[in-house]
Amino acid sequence: MGKRKIVWSHRANIKLFQILDFYTQRNQSPLYAKRIFKKIKQELSLLKKQPELGIPTDLDAVRGLIVENFIIYYEEIDDMIVVHFIRDCNQNPADLIIK
Repeated sequence: MGKRKIVWSHRANIKLFQILDFYTQRNQSPLYAKRIFKKIKQELSLLKKQPELGIPTDLDAVRGLIVENFIIYYEEIDDMIVVHFIRDCNQNPADLIIK
């Protein structure tokens, strides 16, 4: 298989921005948010080589990659890794809709 590409869904992009903005506002500094973003990018780059790295979920083909206090829900489709959602584990699990 050729080189995989990471593709963020619109919802996942919005949620990532909300998470980073929350930590920037709460800490009154972007340092922690930048560290989170860098770590997420590093871990997603591993998925390009090993898409089965995340743990299986109840949804067919959707896996969850744990990065510090976050879970990234993704799915391998053809030569893409589609990120459906990112969740801060401090959130209420009842509000979780992945896809």
